[in-house]
Amino acid sequence: MRTLPFFPPELFEADKDALRKALFEVGTDPDQRFILGRRTAEFEEAIKRDTGAAHVLACGSGTGGLELSVGALGIGPGDEVIVPAFCCQPVASSVVNAGATPVFADVDPWTMVMDPDHAESLITERTKALMPAHLFSIMADMPRYVAMGREHGIPVIEDAAVAQGAVLDGIPAGRWGTLGVFSFFQVKALGTIGEGGTVLTDDPELGTAVKMLRNHGQDGVNRFLHHRIGRNSRFDEIIAAFQLHRLPTFADRLERRAQIADYYTARFAELDDTDVKAPPAGRNGRCYYVYSIQVSRREDLRAYLNESGIGSHVYYPTPLPLQPAFSAFAPEGADWPNARWASRSNLAIPIWPDLTDAEVEHIADTICEFFA
Repeated sequence: MRTLPFFPPELFEADKDALRKALFEVGTDPDQRFILGRRTAEFEEAIKRDTGAAHVLACGSGTGGLELSVGALGIGPGDEVIVPAFCCQPVASSVVNAGATPVFADVDPWTMVMDPDHAESLITERTKALMPAHLFSIMADMPRYVAMGREHGIPVIEDAAVAQGAVLDGIPAGRWGTLGVFSFFQVKALGTIGEGGTVLTDDPELGTAVKMLRNHGQDGVNRFLHHRIGRNSRFDEIIAAFQLHRLPTFADRLERRAQIADYYTARFAELDDTDVKAPPAGRNGRCYYVYSIQVSRREDLRAYLNESGIGSHVYYPTPLPLQPAFSAFAPEGADWPNARWASRSNLAIPIWPDLTDAEVEHIADTICEFFA
């Protein structure tokens, strides 16, 4: 049995010829447009077709997409945005960098996504947006957040960075929020050769705002005429060409990830959930970018897997409000017990699509053997 690292080895080995072709075609194109050219526009149209979004704006990264969404809503000093306490840091930094305040909500103890009950309890007259994030293999409770936003008159920024291709109750990830964001960071489900992201919205005014903000506040027609204070979050034409190449096989890779997750969840159901808690079973609202279990004896299991040649990964070992960068936004006496537990217990295991059935069985067998 070969060594099975957590991150996929030779990530784009099968795409080398396509990458060489993209480099040559963009580099020799008479238009000499290396950013925001016709390939970017074609890629945006492809995402529109896949999701049904009225407006899709490709940008420099998933983080950039969150920052553009915050900016398009005009959020700034004195405003608050409710974000998950256990998550990747851009949910908070995108708010802080706008001069606003992130308000940290605890997460569900099983799914590890933001708890809507706690989030709703934090809404004040200063709350200008909710920012639920899909995490690991679970979409956030978007029906609750959409209803909450409607009731309180608050827009929803849907951090779907890890969830492209997931569907909840018939609605694709990225389409629930007032704005939705995807990421194309290398190891994401539709990862690319560098950085990239998209913002999705049905609101034409927000779509126009994002389009201008990503390109220094220009409208794309009159160069050096700046309607807003924007930033540089433009999309690369080589990456656009590469993503257009990978998009037709994306559904197949997602299905393989889901098959692996189904197998893991079935196998781990036989274990005592005081030792291992697997994600909830099923396909509705699932985004199998990462498969993460919760383990009370995490470091012991990590060592055992490592001895067996199986890689693993711990995400976010410190909750966001306990990070030095965000300590100023952690109210005295506040606590996020479920976020602290998620940080101590989560362990992600390999789920990349090129794993064979035998390798998937070996990973599951090894985990079950450890607890036996």
